[in-house]
Amino acid sequence: MTDLSERQKQLLKAVIELYVKTGEPVASDAIEKNYDLGVSPATIRNEMVRLTDGGFLKQPHTSAGRTPTALGFRLYIGELMKEKELPVVDEVNIRQQVMDARSEYNNMIKTATRALAKKCRTLAISVNDNDIYYAGAANILDLPEFYDIDVTRFVLSMFDELPILQQVLDKAQGSEPLHVIFGEETDFEYLRPTSFAFVNFDNLSGHQGVIGVIGPDRLNFPLVLPYLRYVGGVLTEAGHI
Repeated sequence: MTDLSERQKQLLKAVIELYVKTGEPVASDAIEKNYDLGVSPATIRNEMVRLTDGGFLKQPHTSAGRTPTALGFRLYIGELMKEKELPVVDEVNIRQQVMDARSEYNNMIKTATRALAKKCRTLAISVNDNDIYYAGAANILDLPEFYDIDVTRFVLSMFDELPILQQVLDKAQGSEPLHVIFGEETDFEYLRPTSFAFVNFDNLSGHQGVIGVIGPDRLNFPLVLPYLRYVGGVLTEAGHI
């Protein structure tokens, strides 16, 4: 199933929104309670089964609820979600912080990484000519996906293992500077509950750096993606001044 009906798309959107909010598998009765889709509970259940058969949802363990797959999230990001408008005051503050630090390029990238972690309230990371910086590690510790110490240890260990991090980043496809990679798309079991969103920027060496965030697969994409685009654009601008 590749072509979804409008009803199926709205149901998928509802499932993803509830999953992002709660972090728990979403059951049909939760959809009925929180959304007015204009259909019967039986129809919701049947459509959720179809979305599961089509690879847009999955049913973890023996739970009655379902969670989005990478395919479902990609459809949501590409067609269904509405990105938030960044407050002008945030744009001004981020640009001023980054530009004020541009006399020392690596410090500027660290400043941008810290700003991104603060605004997106998650773990931010940047890679510039094989130097790795990160900020906001404490932001992920309160998230259920990172209660598993093996998951958290693996994520944090990547900052000391550029080849592993690079292997994840190399999963990005397409020519657009902004990329999203879901843990289930990588070769690492401990990354399955996670996702990466990052943007390429032009650096002083004539190569491309990377700045992005790491969090659960249910990242707040409507907020994260516009911040990423903006910070990446500021860094590219700073690299050409």
